[in-house]
Amino acid sequence: MSDLESKTLDKNIQSSKKSLIRETVESILIAAVLAMIIRLFVIEPFYIPSGSMEPTLMVNDRIIVSKISYYFEEPERGDVVVFKYPKDTSRNFVKRLIAKPGETVELKNSKLYINGKFLPESYLPADLIYPDFGPVTVPEDHYFMLGDNRNNSEDSRFWGFLHRDLIIGKAVIIYWPPSRIGLIE
Repeated sequence: MSDLESKTLDKNIQSSKKSLIRETVESILIAAVLAMIIRLFVIEPFYIPSGSMEPTLMVNDRIIVSKISYYFEEPERGDVVVFKYPKDTSRNFVKRLIAKPGETVELKNSKLYINGKFLPESYLPADLIYPDFGPVTVPEDHYFMLGDNRNNSEDSRFWGFLHRDLIIGKAVIIYWPPSRIGLIE
């Protein structure tokens, strides 16, 4: 092999190494940017630290929240929603949406009434007894939120109505622990 061929081969090897390093760095950067975009706008994992949503969500459950759901549709009664806590927006809460703007909500004899009509709640334990509350009417751009564990939940009965702008997304899937994997209803 001549010196010229040897030098050309060395340049090709160095160029190939630089190209491989550059491709690796570019791939990592693209993956990081995509992960950030997905987490900011599409889905995000959350951890359940308290029993306020039992039996639907248990302490230490890990859930996936769809942040994109409410870009295309309004939150609906019964949705399990993750939001910024109105009294301290650095904290996130998860509760069930009970009443929408313009609706009157009342808890009476451990039963839920919306606009004076009884609304069954199949997600609650049948023997759950909790205090009366209301009636109150939900203002425009706000929601009334309750925990499923009504006796152990800091919710709209205590801090008021949730403004639409504080909603992060809809809780859709429990992904941990494996024994509880499933859709959130």
